[in-house]
Amino acid sequence: MIHNTANDAPAENEVAYMLRNTEEVSFHFAVDDREAVQGLPLDRNAWAAGDGTGPGNMQGIHIEICYSLSGGERFARSEANAAELCARLLKQYGWGLGKITKHQDYNGKYCPHRTLDLGWERFLQLVRDKYDKLEEDDMTKAEVEKIIADYLAGLGKKNASGWAEPAIADCKARGIMVGDGDGNFWPQSFVTRQELAQVAAKLAGLTDQDR
Repeated sequence: MIHNTANDAPAENEVAYMLRNTEEVSFHFAVDDREAVQGLPLDRNAWAAGDGTGPGNMQGIHIEICYSLSGGERFARSEANAAELCARLLKQYGWGLGKITKHQDYNGKYCPHRTLDLGWERFLQLVRDKYDKLEEDDMTKAEVEKIIADYLAGLGKKNASGWAEPAIADCKARGIMVGDGDGNFWPQSFVTRQELAQVAAKLAGLTDQDR
């Protein structure tokens, strides 16, 4: 649920005031042009919707957008940050954009006042854009697999460590580990079970003298 603070204090001050006042007024986040500051854990209700024990107070995650009194660039940045916070919460909980509401929906108060003045649909579009950007930033399974494949290929190109070179030379001379069919040994690559089985079989076939 979106609110505007109706003053020009930063998020840290808004939360500090909430924590020290004795009124039944509270919220989960205050967001300014630099940061989002959490005032309540998300498993506690807040008193911000003006609907008593209705769904606004009992179920809403309340987000206060700072610097709404004067507006301007600081408010624009605060609103953009709040839109990103909304998008991240929607993604975290697997919710759709229809979950975003405003204070006005619960008790008729004209809040978030400056956001409403500028256009509620405009704010919803900000959230959509932020949400879509989060989706674009997610890596696909194919991208993850390529990263792993590139990493393993990189290991194959690394030379053996100096301390291992004598042992590798001995294994090659005895025919225990000889690399692939092209003669590539890949000293720092991982060993698969099938490769390990082949090494074990060769060891088992060595005579006592070979051992």
